[in-house]
Amino acid sequence: MIQRIGAGDPRLDPYRHIGDPAWLAGHHLFVAEGRLVVERLLALSTYTIYSILVTESALGAMKASLATAPCDVYTTEPAVIEAVTGFDFHRGCLALARRPPALTIGALTRARCLVALEGVGNPDNVGGLFRTAAALRAGGLVLDPSTADPLYRKAIRTSMAATLRLPWVRMDSWPEPLQAFRAAGFRLLALTPEAGALGLDEVSAGIGPGDRFVLILGSEGAGLAKATLELADARVRIPVDPAVDSLNVVVAAGIALAHLGHGR
Repeated sequence: MIQRIGAGDPRLDPYRHIGDPAWLAGHHLFVAEGRLVVERLLALSTYTIYSILVTESALGAMKASLATAPCDVYTTEPAVIEAVTGFDFHRGCLALARRPPALTIGALTRARCLVALEGVGNPDNVGGLFRTAAALRAGGLVLDPSTADPLYRKAIRTSMAATLRLPWVRMDSWPEPLQAFRAAGFRLLALTPEAGALGLDEVSAGIGPGDRFVLILGSEGAGLAKATLELADARVRIPVDPAVDSLNVVVAAGIALAHLGHGR
């Protein structure tokens, strides 16, 4: 049901906390921001949506999808949304949804290609990595304990809702759980700029249509930890100009997945 509400309406109270990740996590909620992202959320049947808050302009643009939304839809002035949330949402559309139950390793082991993230704390990079993984047909992502939350609103927005579509699992420890993927038939490939690593083309040439792999990526500053590099079946390097220290992790992931996934 679409309802117009004012600034003092108590139904706006949950939206006063969208800038507080701890409050959202404690209430098992996440925020979807922007018209396209909310429309993609609505198209997925795997999430329970608490409510949607839009401006009149956004309501007009999204009327077809919001008319059948499985939740309450509230509309109000842009100034009210900004006052309540503390942010200027220029697309005038927010949704609050329930966080899904955490997945386990078993949910990913039927994929051919996975991406593992270690220490990627920037939510924009996490969102970009999910978007890249989805575009290049990775089957899911594995996150270490310190990687940013894929359901943080900036990660969702940057991913264009790919964090809502691709399955992912968060590990309690690292990197030992990666051995479970090796046991399931995956080859562990650690992406690193170190000079002694194998060239990307060389590794790619050895991957056939039926081969399975986990591409492990680290943060742009520290890179992968020594223990992770030692655990990997191969260390893989993207040749770059010596004058350049390294590539952005999202760019590196795109290059590596495009080469390694040639047999899909």
